[in-house]
This record gives sequence, structure tokens and C-alpha cells, in this order.
Amino acid sequence: MPKVSIVDILAAKVPENSEALVEGWVRTRRDAKGFSFLEINDGSCLANLQVVAGEEIAAYDEVKNAHTGAAVSLRGLVTASPGGGQKWEVRAAEFKVVGPAAPEAYPLQKKRHSDEFLREIAHLRARTNKFGAMFRLRSRCAWATHDFFRARGFFQVHTPVITGSDCEGAGELFRVTTLPAGGGKIEDDFFGREAGLTVSGQLEGELLALALGKIYVFGPAFRAENSNTPRHAAEFWMIEPEMAFADLRDDMDLAEALIKHVVSFALDEAREDLALFDRFVEPGLFARLENMAGQAYARLPYAEAVDLLKTSKKKFEFKPEYGMDLQTEHERFLCEEHFKKPVFVHDYPAAIKPFYMRLSDDGRTAAAMDLLAPKVGELVGGSQREERLDVLEKRMDETGMNKENYEWYLDSRRFGTAPHAGFGLGFERLLMMLTGASNIRDVIPFPRTPKNLEF
Repeated sequence: MPKVSIVDILAAKVPENSEALVEGWVRTRRDAKGFSFLEINDGSCLANLQVVAGEEIAAYDEVKNAHTGAAVSLRGLVTASPGGGQKWEVRAAEFKVVGPAAPEAYPLQKKRHSDEFLREIAHLRARTNKFGAMFRLRSRCAWATHDFFRARGFFQVHTPVITGSDCEGAGELFRVTTLPAGGGKIEDDFFGREAGLTVSGQLEGELLALALGKIYVFGPAFRAENSNTPRHAAEFWMIEPEMAFADLRDDMDLAEALIKHVVSFALDEAREDLALFDRFVEPGLFARLENMAGQAYARLPYAEAVDLLKTSKKKFEFKPEYGMDLQTEHERFLCEEHFKKPVFVHDYPAAIKPFYMRLSDDGRTAAAMDLLAPKVGELVGGSQREERLDVLEKRMDETGMNKENYEWYLDSRRFGTAPHAGFGLGFERLLMMLTGASNIRDVIPFPRTPKNLEF
């Protein structure tokens, strides 16, 4: 007998009065005279399946041992449910407890638990409605991302996790070494030089874009930043496309199309899971997402954004000034209060941007952009890359970089250089924007943050 998923039973994909093998976990059990009602969930959807087990079945003692959290396997008849709240149920003919859960010890019960409590038991929180919905949504949005780029002729590439270069030049690499704890000579280390976990696949991605035309990286990144804010994690996932023969406008167009595609996909394909967040996390979520999917995003230069902030009547903790990075409060004011939709801020002062961003003709600004989105602030950061060898070398000298370590990168400007552009999109921030979650720890199954390395 084939095993069927609960989502297929509830969607009427399993014929009525047919036998089905169902496996999952007990959410609740209620006993009445001569029979028991069980709510079973197998992770395939938000809804539970009602199972009715009567004392006439040989394994009725097993039913009485099926406490909340227990893994069970059962065979029964799919029938229309006479009760309210569900259309279909299964009448059990066979029942087995595969893995028991002691009721006095199992920490998840039929009540709402705080996010703080669930972070302490992150190994079990995916069994709750909220986090089951979150991680199904995460999977679907990853698929939607791949689908978006495949349909546009982009090639997925795999860039190194272990790297010898610091893309951002901020010195926030996690060091990778085989040397003993007491130290040793760097030449005796595994690679014979300093190595770290990547903060971005961008630099290597540029090399491949200048050969394949259009590529994207979707992989893990790491940042040794001692920050415990709700928006930062030490390990996170990045979506990083790169396009040859492209400029900053192309870059913004691609970012806007990607966000709209993923949001629309989530609204169409994961509406049941999103409804949980609309109801319990951010009332009005559907309206905000439909707004993001359906209208053009605002675009304005950085200088205009600063002027707008300075002339607003909003009281900011950090006073906006030209030449400083925008703070989260500035970003959220622009997209949530002023424009009331996502906003591209572009043409930042070159002095506050990395060396690889293209210097504009005015010599002061860089062809850089950030996409600011409601709930999260900065969602996307990108730029047209500096394709001119002489300008790139000068920028590297100004920032004190050792060009010898980047000869491979400079070669891409020596041989067949071309204008190109790309961006980085933090996947966890995208999920925060989609669900209204206020903490990055709640959109990734096993978060890594300062002083937190469980599992």
C-alpha cells in the first residue's frame, strides 16, 4: 500500500473510501468512550489530519500510548468527516507507535510558545505550526529563486566556501586553520597561507560572469561580526547574480524583478502558510506583499535621500548627514513611511563603498545601489563593478589592499574586460520581509550568532 501525504488527503487527491498508509507525529489525542480522536501532522502542510481509532482495532492499546509528539504509522480508510473543521478524516484499521514521546518530558504542548523559548529548543521547533510554515516557505522560496534565474538564462555556479580573499575588505573573516591551538608558522598551515570562510562569492562570481555571461551564486556566507542584533547572523545564505555587459540600471531592474517573482510565488504557492503569519505575526501581511508584487519601486540618488531625511519632521536617533551610511531607522522611514513601498537608493559616496564598485564620472560617487524594503530596511546591495584596470588598481591602493593577493581578479580586467554588474540578496532578510518575522534567528533552522553554536 503506498504511503500518502496529509496534504494530498486534505486536497482530495486520494479517492474517498480508499485505503491509505499515513505516517507522522501526534499533535493531540482526545479519548472518548470506545474510540479516540487524534490529530496527526506529517510536515507536508499546516493542517492536521483527524484520525479516528476505535477500540475494535487490534492495536487500540497502541493508540492509548500515542501521546503528543509521538511518531506513528497507521493504515485506514479515507472518508468524509461528519464533524466540523475538516472535510476528510481517516478511520484507522491498523495503528503503531513508531517512536514514543513521554508526555511529562515532551516540551511542546497544545499552546502558544514564545519565540524565545522555541529558540532554546531549536531542534524541536520545526514541529510547531509557525516554524513548520516558516521552513516550508523557506524551501519554496529557494525553489522560486532557482526558477527565476533558470528562466532568464542564468547559470548557477559554485564558488569557494574556503577563501584566501576578503571580498568586503573589512577583516571579518572566520579563520580556517589546521595549526595547533598554541600557534605555529603560517607556511606549515594546510594551505600555507591565511584562509577564511567566505563572506561572499562575488569576486569569483565576476570571473565566471565574464566567461558565461550571466551567473548566480546561492550559497552560505559567514561573517565574524560580533553583533547580536535581530538582523545579523554569523552564518547566512546569499543570492548573488552577476551579469556581463550590464550597468547599474540593469542591476536594479533584475533585483526588482527577482523580489516580485519570489513574493508572487509565495502568495500563489504558499498562501496557507503565509496566512499563519498574517494572522499571528503581522496582521495586514497579505496587503503589504501584494503591494510589493504589484507596483514599481521608487528610485532616488543617495544625496536626495539624505536631503529628504534631513528635511523630514521625523526624529532620528542618528542624525542623517551626507557621507554616512544610512541607518536602519533611515532606511525604514524611506520605504515604510515616506514612499510606502520598496526604494532603491543609488549613487553613494565612493568613500563609504568597497573598492570594486565603479567610480562615477564625478569622481566622488560610486555606481552602487541598495534596495530598502519594509520590515527589514536594506534587503539588496549591489553595484556596477569597476571594469577599468587603472581605476581599480588606484582604488585598491587607496584602501591599502595587497594587490599581489588579487592578481587573479585583476586579470579579469587585463583580458577582455567588460562592464558588468551584480548584487547580493540576503536570503534570511528576504524571509523576514515575507513573513513579518522580526528576528533573523527565526527564519533559519539552526542560527549561529555570537556565543551561540548549538547542534
